[in-house]
Amino acid sequence: MLAETVPEESAANTVLPARSTLRRLTDEAGAATAEYVVATMAAVGFAGLLIVILRSDEVRGMLTDLVRRALSIG
Repeated sequence: MLAETVPEESAANTVLPARSTLRRLTDEAGAATAEYVVATMAAVGFAGLLIVILRSDEVRGMLTDLVRRALSIG
C-alpha cells in the first residue's frame, strides 16, 4: 500500500510571508521624500502668500516708511 505524503509547511514558510508583509508595512523608505514634498509645498504656498501681501500698495508704503525711519539719522 502506497501512501501519498504531503510535506507539511514548516513554521519558517508560514512566518516569512507575515514577516515580509510586516516589513513592507513598516518600511519607511521614501518617507523622507514625502516629507520633503510636503515641506516644499508649504514653503511655496507661504511664498505665494507673501508675494500677494507685499504687492499691495498699503503694505509697500508701510515697509517703505519703516525702512526710511530705520535709516534716518536723528
